[in-house]
Amino acid sequence: MPRRKPFSGKLKKKQLQEKRLRLKARKESGSASSDQSAEDGPSIDKSEVEKVKVEKLNEQPQAVDKKSDHNRYKLHFLKESSDEIQRRKREAMSTYVNLLPEESLEIAFDEVFQPGTVLDIPKRPPWNYTLSKEELEQNEEEYFQQYLENIFEQHEVEKLSYFELNLETWRQLWRVLEMSEILLLIVDIRFPVLHFSPALYDHVTRQLGKYVIVVLNKIDLAPPSLVVAWKEYLQEKFPELSIVLFTSKPKDAMERSSLSGKVLQRKRQKRVDTAVGPQQLLDVCESIVKDKVDLSSWRRKVDSGHFDRHEVDSDSDQEDTVASASQESLDLSYQDHERYKDGVLTIGCLGFPNVGKSSLMNALVGRKVVSVSRTPGHTKHFQTIYLTDTVRLCDCPGLVFPSLVPKPLQILSGIYPIAQVREPYSVVGYMAERIPLTHILKIQHSDDEGNTQPWTAWEICDAWAAKRGFLTAKAARNDVYRAANNLLRLALEGRLSLCLRPPGYTAHRDHWENHPDTEEIARLQDACKRSSMSGDGDDEDSDSMSDNDNVQKASQNPFLLLGSVDHGLLD
Repeated sequence: MPRRKPFSGKLKKKQLQEKRLRLKARKESGSASSDQSAEDGPSIDKSEVEKVKVEKLNEQPQAVDKKSDHNRYKLHFLKESSDEIQRRKREAMSTYVNLLPEESLEIAFDEVFQPGTVLDIPKRPPWNYTLSKEELEQNEEEYFQQYLENIFEQHEVEKLSYFELNLETWRQLWRVLEMSEILLLIVDIRFPVLHFSPALYDHVTRQLGKYVIVVLNKIDLAPPSLVVAWKEYLQEKFPELSIVLFTSKPKDAMERSSLSGKVLQRKRQKRVDTAVGPQQLLDVCESIVKDKVDLSSWRRKVDSGHFDRHEVDSDSDQEDTVASASQESLDLSYQDHERYKDGVLTIGCLGFPNVGKSSLMNALVGRKVVSVSRTPGHTKHFQTIYLTDTVRLCDCPGLVFPSLVPKPLQILSGIYPIAQVREPYSVVGYMAERIPLTHILKIQHSDDEGNTQPWTAWEICDAWAAKRGFLTAKAARNDVYRAANNLLRLALEGRLSLCLRPPGYTAHRDHWENHPDTEEIARLQDACKRSSMSGDGDDEDSDSMSDNDNVQKASQNPFLLLGSVDHGLLD
């Protein structure tokens, strides 16, 4: 990779001058086009869209002499005002947190997406081969502008969730929908109602006439009864839906034993993960394709166990990809789709950010073929990987559909990058209202031995900072922001168990816990974890520590004394 040139002040000045010239030319062309449109007919009113401020996440500076735009596929979300952020911060410091009943975790689809309203997905406008590239892009931009205008006219910005405002990312979705015969809609088992868009399901099945398979991913992070309840609920709401249970990265032995009084001292080695679900996914695809595509090579690899275990470097940031990944970032031409062309089945992987799309593809292939990261929006453009000679996987960038989900819940589900959350305290308060956070973290007020005083979200973060030893650099005060950020990451990783539930789950908990499939899911999770532990045997030095040692080490590693799964922390 060539060495980057230094970005000097002189170059920055030149960049600003060119930017002013571009803005000036754009204004002149805009006024001319508005005069022309006034003669041709009424123009689109963009007043509502122009009022909305857009936050471009992870945006990088662009050099003047470079033609490619590195920020083309960055996440674009609604930007909150500083006044709103300060208001929430003051509220987090003054409002006491009260634990809500368990029914508060029950959310239905109608509350989130409101099917049949303007909270729909943008669909590619009609086109034909007589249109030039410029005309096609202009039509798409005008359509997308009108799409946003309709949403902002009928919904207040404060009540809307974060959703994707970058047209380039939606174009990636259109391309994947066009070229795929089967769509895998991947959702996190902890938040299925947030990640499953009924509008997308209706568009794919009714308008495009294609098949949708919902993959309930990360089943090792939820209780078995909840996994069964969500599966039955989705099957009841969408009878024609095929559902596959999957996990590509089960919790390893280190996390399991750290809560039972023992810690495994691990070397920094590659971990062997065991995927659950490739066999079931193949069975569903065979029932859909039948004899139109030869899937025998896929079947042979599954039967040989090639997909069951794959190595993951537990300490790498997982930024590199192998050469077998074909990145089709420049192939945005739209063509009529020929199903099963050349005897190849194309499977598109769709979903929200951080639901595990790229990890699922790595687990299916049996090795790392696409880059993965905990940061939402890591996959910038769709990529195609050949699973076998007759099966092609297509990884689509994570897309956030418009909805009415509370923003704190979106952050806890990993949709918004935690590192860029400007005010995390209200999110911690939202979580503390739904799980007994102070009891799980074993924190208490300094002057309250019985731990009977109420807590604010700010006080919870302050107490956690004191327990973990998070201090500011200069004044050595408790680093409350870092503590809040740490709690959000624990929730995202599944250490703090926050799982949404289908309607009626709490009232019929006994039914789901005694369901015939619950025991099978529990055995599946346990077998997967045992297999993961056996894969780590050569790379770890197991060393049991007594309870006294745990108490002595608690100041350095407070997780040794955290609660069990019954109190909201997964084992």
